[in-house]
Amino acid sequence: MFNDVKSVLSSVLQSPETIDHLTMESALLGAVPEMDSMAVVSILTALEEQYGFFVDDDEIDATVFETVGSLVKFVEYKVGVVS
Repeated sequence: MFNDVKSVLSSVLQSPETIDHLTMESALLGAVPEMDSMAVVSILTALEEQYGFFVDDDEIDATVFETVGSLVKFVEYKVGVVS
């Protein structure tokens, strides 16, 4: 799941040099310059399309995009993967 999420981040942010060095502990919001509100929407849309789930507005807050790991855990929750 980590590599899939990283791939989506790379595709949406179009910054492979930044994405290549990301780990589960890497901060996203406030740390990755390309990560703005439009990027958040695009990432969520790409993940919804890739995994076939829907994200309600009330499910999203800053903690989901705090780190790569928090985003991975959110996707795992949405697809029903227990980690």
